[in-house]
Amino acid sequence: MNAATDFRHFLDARYHCNDELLVEGQRLITDGLSAVKAANKRQNYLAARLNLGGILHTLQDFYSHSNWVELGNKFPNINMIRKNANIGKIAAKTTATCRSCNGDDCSNNILEDIIAGNILTSGYFVVWPLSGNKPKGKCSHGGFFDATSSVEPKGGINKDSYTSSHGYLHREAAELAISATSQLLEDIRGATGDREFLQLMGISKGSSKALCFVVDTTRSMGDDIAAVRTVTSKIIDSKVGTEDEPSLYILVPFNDPDFGPLMKTTDAEVFKGYINSLRAYEGGDTPEMSLSGLQLALTGSPPNSEIFLFTDAPAKDEYLKNTVIALIEQSKTVVNFMITNILGFRRRREANENQQQQQNQRMVRSDSQLYRDLAQASGGQAIQVSKNQLLQATSIITESTSSSLVTLLQASRNLGRAENYTFHVDETLTNLIIYITGSSVDYTLVNPSGELHNSTFTGQSIITAELVGNLRTLRLPAQVGLWELRLTSTNPYTLRVVGQSPIDFIFRFIKQSEGPLEGFDLVENRPTTGSNTSLQVVLLEADISTVTEVTLVESSGSGKVNGLVEAQGGGQYLVHFDKIPSVEFVVLVRGQSTNSTASRAGVGNLWLASHIWLF
Repeated sequence: MNAATDFRHFLDARYHCNDELLVEGQRLITDGLSAVKAANKRQNYLAARLNLGGILHTLQDFYSHSNWVELGNKFPNINMIRKNANIGKIAAKTTATCRSCNGDDCSNNILEDIIAGNILTSGYFVVWPLSGNKPKGKCSHGGFFDATSSVEPKGGINKDSYTSSHGYLHREAAELAISATSQLLEDIRGATGDREFLQLMGISKGSSKALCFVVDTTRSMGDDIAAVRTVTSKIIDSKVGTEDEPSLYILVPFNDPDFGPLMKTTDAEVFKGYINSLRAYEGGDTPEMSLSGLQLALTGSPPNSEIFLFTDAPAKDEYLKNTVIALIEQSKTVVNFMITNILGFRRRREANENQQQQQNQRMVRSDSQLYRDLAQASGGQAIQVSKNQLLQATSIITESTSSSLVTLLQASRNLGRAENYTFHVDETLTNLIIYITGSSVDYTLVNPSGELHNSTFTGQSIITAELVGNLRTLRLPAQVGLWELRLTSTNPYTLRVVGQSPIDFIFRFIKQSEGPLEGFDLVENRPTTGSNTSLQVVLLEADISTVTEVTLVESSGSGKVNGLVEAQGGGQYLVHFDKIPSVEFVVLVRGQSTNSTASRAGVGNLWLASHIWLF
């Protein structure tokens, strides 16, 4: 929102402290500050961040667009963040404040009596000459887009960059803006407390994400509810006190025809009480309102959250599929489906006739495909298990979502076929694991030494294989080099290869700003298929690694689009693509660590981490 303020409120002088509307700018800041604190108190951290970004833009513009620096001030104007406080004497509309610059030299264009009187002013800014002009004798903002800068007094006083009219004071203005930002953040911290402040900033344990359970409470889940209670309690306990501890817990039950309510708390023990209060009851026909429950959870959760959905039935409201996918993409939330009874949804297995059973099996495949599609869109898994396997499978999935893991390879195939995959292991990687989700998937694994291991291997193996329901887990030794994985199946499957490493990346799609100012805007939702786009990649542990190649690889095929990588410094890279794949894709980043080549992958359209960017 900081950078977006330039575009959304480009011509509104209040948001930029232009046209001497400094008190009006102060009012925007203090009103916004109250909104940030209120949203934070409600645990609506997304709304708080959006408000925070907007008011920081106005606050920082005060130091760049006014003459606070030229007046010799060495400290921020603290009253800019205090409601109705006196920010200083502001020049009257009839008071001249500037003279024309001497050519390109504007270092002496503010009048001496303004400086001597410690009078505040700011530059006037008009894009189109016919839309207005500055009062006589007033300073201009300056720059190419400011039509007033060519009207007496000519020039400008902004300090937005080193090449601006008062660019010689850019560093001083920037340092004051940074100090003022710190003051505002300290004010928020003092009002909300350390825990809530860290959650707002996305730097607390688990960041500001939520751990959410969406649970089927229809009668057929009666003997599964107890298992769900045990499983959810284990998941909660596994995250408490770790870097993955969530800031919020959410529970959404669903039945037929009802779903909800959404229950949330920040207390893990209180949340367990919510879970323990679940009871199975009634339920109409076979399908249930699972997507309605999921939709409620997605709309009530902060971005980058983690959702587990437990059910034994297909979705009655599958018409919500596109809506749910849009919410997943917008919120960057991972959804895992835990489907009990691997042979099918229980109430669909009760038919005794063979013809009916065959029809049920076809319906089961179709129903489970919906859940697989949603899981794939989110970067999650759709696991089909028996009730007795639920705890074991969930423990594996919980481990796979740890923030300490990086993704080396990810793929999905809706039509099973034989296919070869490769992934490179560097010396920083440990705890290598392959997750294969699907029925009747045969594998052959070739390590860098050329040794083969497959699903029918009976001798001593260097890998550890585990099959739970339709989830196969392969644990590998951290052998450096190129690995090859050959998969053969006639059924749909998903594949994910992960490991622990200090080297990882986060990314976001950006586009060239459509406003008159140069720069980039964040792409909030799915990038437009087929169009060119840009990607900002931020490399973690940038001091020991560099990015050399970024590719968009189709998740369900072999197509890929190579990007043009431009280093921006500080571990940041700008990557340009001439088109976006028309299907789901993975962002594959290759680079050079201190001693070897490294590869990392991330799910297309999803962030791997949550950050606030202040521009």
